[in-house]
Amino acid sequence: MAAAANGECLGWAARDPSGFLSPYEFNRRSVGSDDVSISIIYCGICYADVIWPRNKLGTSKYPLVPGHEISGVVREIGTNVQRFKVGDHVGVGTYVNSCRECEYCDDYLENYCSKGSVYTFDGVDSDGTITKGGYSSYIVVHERYCFNIPEKYPLELAAPLLCAGITVYSPMMRHNMNQPGKSLGVVGLGGLGHLAVKFGKAFGLKVTVFSTSISKKEESLNVLGADDFVISSDEKAMAAWTKSLDFIINTASGDISFDSYLQLLKTTGILVLVGFPSEVKFSPVNLSPVARSVSGSITGGTKEIQEMLNFCATHKIYPDIELIPIQYVNEALERLIKKDVKYRFVIDVANSLK
Repeated sequence: MAAAANGECLGWAARDPSGFLSPYEFNRRSVGSDDVSISIIYCGICYADVIWPRNKLGTSKYPLVPGHEISGVVREIGTNVQRFKVGDHVGVGTYVNSCRECEYCDDYLENYCSKGSVYTFDGVDSDGTITKGGYSSYIVVHERYCFNIPEKYPLELAAPLLCAGITVYSPMMRHNMNQPGKSLGVVGLGGLGHLAVKFGKAFGLKVTVFSTSISKKEESLNVLGADDFVISSDEKAMAAWTKSLDFIINTASGDISFDSYLQLLKTTGILVLVGFPSEVKFSPVNLSPVARSVSGSITGGTKEIQEMLNFCATHKIYPDIELIPIQYVNEALERLIKKDVKYRFVIDVANSLK
């Protein structure tokens, strides 16, 4: 979709902590020599799109245009850009800049930049303006933070990979959760959890889903291909899995019994936390005597994001989505809060943002 007249960008924004989104018109910065301008075709909806517009962290700057799971088509490139050309299918994730000088940026782990990466929305852009996200007609990004989407991979399915996908892929790779024959437990079956199951199966792992809802059983086993399903509130069922798992990835943000899950790990097993419960509390007796580890993680670096996109294309890993027009976004956010989505909303920006 082309930008609005006179270089103006069309979007949807929140104006106050109610978080209610409505049409908004604004200007993007000019395309610099190292920049890529992207016509946004699709944008996934993340829980961050609830938190920031409603000022849950107390730092939101209005008007706020959310959205950091962006897929689209290159419409213009700067004079120094070598990696992309007009017409390429590309994506943008959770950040659009970093210092590019610290040890983490040098290792292409820009998400851990010592000076802090610049978020795709509600951050401070290179020109000093506030970044505005993917609920909009186009975006301008330095080419380093732009990713090639393999040609035959559907753009609408690529969008959720730029946050939900990389958030589980990155720690799984870091902790060697790609060893065929090993066992993986996935806690929670939402936008992140269902992709953790798909990655686990692609890696050749034996995957067990842990959920509080029996309604997730059939979906887990017969649709997503998990090997087993356990109701986490059933103490007897949980006990049967004691010391049986090599890895656990917790994608849930609700409070859980960490001791219950640590007991399911084998000696030297690893529990990775990508959700945000209100507290993390466990007994050292479930950790130290058997050399178990607990690790946290958030999103991923530019190198591994591109690797993940290529991996998904090669192995035909596709998120399960519900495609919506942007006019439905407020209802979609309310449904997201109620966990009423399988498993990621994606906004059809190009066909509905007029």
